[in-house]
Amino acid sequence: MRPASLSHPTVAALLGVALFAVATMAQTPRPPVPRGEHHRPPAPNPTNLKVLPKTLTGDQVMEIMHGWEGQLGSECDTCHTADPVKKFPNGKPMLNFADDSKKEKETARQMLKMIMEINQTYTKTVESTHDNTDVAKRVTCGTCHRGHLDPPAYVVPKEHEHHD
Repeated sequence: MRPASLSHPTVAALLGVALFAVATMAQTPRPPVPRGEHHRPPAPNPTNLKVLPKTLTGDQVMEIMHGWEGQLGSECDTCHTADPVKKFPNGKPMLNFADDSKKEKETARQMLKMIMEINQTYTKTVESTHDNTDVAKRVTCGTCHRGHLDPPAYVVPKEHEHHD
């Protein structure tokens, strides 16, 4: 089965949002590592990016992924498989980030495409009622998931229920 092709406006929207994400991350200063604390080596560059820009560094991708973990209330192994060969010194298996065998990983990619399209096509046309920043209008994984892997059902508050 051949995947549906994306229209020119959709590709442009995806690229625009991805570039915005990269620019935002590049402007975020990292706090200095205090003396005497262990600094981890840079994360290896990703090898299987299909939605995020291929120009992202390993550290940038890790920062994005850790943000998604919090928004979804999940862990890395939700989408990534354990590597049967590579192990940490403690014997725990490393994750194979390039592997695409988990359906959750493809779901995450589809959800990211949806978020990018919503932000590029729809939310930018809505005037914010909170303030004049784009941040108030930006949709993220956390907008719906609120720290839960499966988004909780929305329940209308009693004071807003319609009674006939």
